[in-house]
Amino acid sequence: MSAEDGGFGGPWKPGPRAKAAWRGALDMLFPPQSLDGGPAPLAGGFSAGTWSRIHFLDGPVCDGCGTPFEYDPGARCAACLARPRAFDAARAACLYDETSRDPILKLKHADRLDLAPLFARWLSRSARALIEEADAIAPVPLHPLRLLGRRYNQAAEIARPLAALTGTPYLPDALVRRRATASQGGKSGSGRRRNVAGAFHVPPGRSSQVAGRRILLIDDVMTTGATAEGCARALKAAGAARVDVAVVARVKEIAGLTI
Repeated sequence: MSAEDGGFGGPWKPGPRAKAAWRGALDMLFPPQSLDGGPAPLAGGFSAGTWSRIHFLDGPVCDGCGTPFEYDPGARCAACLARPRAFDAARAACLYDETSRDPILKLKHADRLDLAPLFARWLSRSARALIEEADAIAPVPLHPLRLLGRRYNQAAEIARPLAALTGTPYLPDALVRRRATASQGGKSGSGRRRNVAGAFHVPPGRSSQVAGRRILLIDDVMTTGATAEGCARALKAAGAARVDVAVVARVKEIAGLTI
């Protein structure tokens, strides 16, 4: 099992997966409360009110970056037409807003690995067309130092059950992050692209897993798409025939937003 496919846990305390299993056992004895403090949850810890507020992207979206349209123009958005993306297409399950933000951050920073299979089911629906065309699924990687501090890669925790659910081959370590980068938060689109330039790489020993194949890249959130583009460039440099992206949530308005 690779580092990206699991977590680092010291012998003195349980790892995130052990915590998730223990939490599931406790849920059988003590029914969980909803994440938002509302009535008993329907699924995934969400109350009915929260489910109704999540803005799932079921309507028309840009074929390039997945940003929602108010009507179906049958084309790509102005941003994708003005500057073609390094990836071929992207889809998101929902908008990143005040409702979806909390559970996503709980997975990312609070060991809530029990949310990952739920997010995988969301992606199996929103990115169905991309999954059907994919030869393999790969997560956006973390740098080893960040993985050591966080103990797991949230993108990998979503990608693994998605691959199992859809029967798609899973590539946990075909793509690596070879350079530690600063947080993308607060940076402009061009600043984000500069921050991740050259940060991703397909190791020579893994290039055979990528060459000639259609790769579906998985992440939790897309803002400007700079990280996804950096990954797509590395995969295509290694010979990938196509790179698509599926994320749990995407930002609708980028200007002035910090994640």
